[in-house]
Amino acid sequence: MALTPRLWAPYAEHVALVLPGDDARSDLRAEADGWWVADVTLEHGTDYAFSLDGGDPRPDPRAAWLPAGVHGPARVFDADRFAWTDAGWSGVDVRGAVTYELHVGTFTPQGTLAAAADRLEHLVQLGVDVVELLPVAPFNGRHGWGYDGVALYAVHEPYGGPQALQAFVDAAHAVGLAVCLDVVHNHLGPSGNYLHELGPYFTSAHSTPWGDAINLDGAGSEHVRRWICDSVLRWARDFHVDAFRLDAVHALADDSPRHLLAQLSDEVGELATALGRPVGLVAESDLNDVASLATTQDGGWGMTAQWADDVHHAIHALVTGEQHGYYVDFGSPEVLRTALTRVFVHDGGMSTFRGEPWGAPVPDDVDGHRFVVFGANHDQVGNRALGDRPSARVDAGGLAAQAALVLLSPFTPMLFMGEEWGASTPWRYFTDHPEPDLAQSVREGRTREFGGHGWVDLYGGPVDVPDPQDPATFRASVLDWSEPAAPEHARLLEWHRVLVALRRAVPDLASGDRHRTELEVLDAPRTDAPGWQGVLVLHRGDARVVVNLAHAPAAVPVRAARPLRVVAAWDGGAVHPSTTPDDPLVVDVPARAVVVLA
Repeated sequence: MALTPRLWAPYAEHVALVLPGDDARSDLRAEADGWWVADVTLEHGTDYAFSLDGGDPRPDPRAAWLPAGVHGPARVFDADRFAWTDAGWSGVDVRGAVTYELHVGTFTPQGTLAAAADRLEHLVQLGVDVVELLPVAPFNGRHGWGYDGVALYAVHEPYGGPQALQAFVDAAHAVGLAVCLDVVHNHLGPSGNYLHELGPYFTSAHSTPWGDAINLDGAGSEHVRRWICDSVLRWARDFHVDAFRLDAVHALADDSPRHLLAQLSDEVGELATALGRPVGLVAESDLNDVASLATTQDGGWGMTAQWADDVHHAIHALVTGEQHGYYVDFGSPEVLRTALTRVFVHDGGMSTFRGEPWGAPVPDDVDGHRFVVFGANHDQVGNRALGDRPSARVDAGGLAAQAALVLLSPFTPMLFMGEEWGASTPWRYFTDHPEPDLAQSVREGRTREFGGHGWVDLYGGPVDVPDPQDPATFRASVLDWSEPAAPEHARLLEWHRVLVALRRAVPDLASGDRHRTELEVLDAPRTDAPGWQGVLVLHRGDARVVVNLAHAPAAVPVRAARPLRVVAAWDGGAVHPSTTPDDPLVVDVPARAVVVLA
């Protein structure tokens, strides 16, 4: 399919099409509302750029292919050229689906989509339903997290470019895996962002942690909103992407009568109907408010699901004992009970870290599957001073307990790449900014950020923050695929497989019914060991998950409405049946162990 170049550039008085091969320039024709249109069509593989008022060539903000990077010309990409093999694919509802978050650049030593596709069978064996890719939008440099991308329509060339993403999605569908794409609409990265030259893509009427906000409600915002919505629709239509994780939607400042996300939800819903398969929208939100889940007809944003950081904080703080920074209000079993039954710990009460009341209660009728939870993710690992995973600080029994609390919760569970085998590799904050000033600014900011938050106390002394620009910081973050075969890692990997399989085999453990979820807490002995030391019994319908975080075995009384048997155990365990109907079962649970009954 040929491309007729078009550009929304209301700030320009003259726009020319530049064909870099021969440096030829031809004027674009001005149309209404600041649009400029070429009188030529370009074939697949043709490089092109735009010159505004005689200036240097700039890439197309809707470029599908940027083989020379974010400062170079766009290349025409015909998405219809790919030979799809997924005609029978009917999609996956992300609600309740086991999700696996991975970063393309560090998932394999090669750091490409093709190499990631070669590892999909590992995810199938694990029992994953949805593969969530961290952002693949192009950014300057080779290595980075992807959250400083500047081209919503393209794929980072070192990952393989746009056709490699099509091939990855096709390969995932062939083995029964859905693909979720992490997309960032709340800001653009600092390098290669030329939108301010074109038109009012940004506004000073709102501010964000990255500066002026994306213009969603001011003059010209209808075109900015179209630029965002069209990108999502295109990924779903032309790349067969099944779902989208929407980064930090609380930073999408929008005072218009119809929020951007409501518009996006309605348009994605229409496309999903036309495609005959679900297309999910999962919001990362710091608001602790389920208005994002309400339908657009009821004034909500119509999101399929949203992340629930409070559940992570409650599990992490309990298991590790960490209570610095935003963990300050977490760490007790009572707080964990709140998180597992009410989702938000901060649901209108005081948030100590924020210094103000925060959030709103989750209505009783909201299913648990509307919330994505995790024991680790890219933020919770990478935004630590050393990028250390829980496996660096928690023993195998603690990791097994964390996995059980996440995977057998009433929520939608997500695993972070390597978590399933207790990867020893860290996942650090790494960048590859070619600009010296920007590189130094990132270094200084990272060091400054970890001067507080209790990091000195946590690590037992001053923190030597890894240099984000040092290639060694990136290399240290690449998964070591020899580890899953090592006995200590293989055992944890098998435990994750067993827990995921139980979700499929035991309806009570797969359910999102929060009304049939309860957490029973047994007295904990006093100890100097890190983390809470005691016994928890998670009620999931008629099933029970007994977690012994103490360093001594325990005989745990478990009340149940019917006879139960051990269906999974970390480090063993036995059930002594009750002698009378009124007596509880007694479960022998070794120290730092988990027993699942159903």
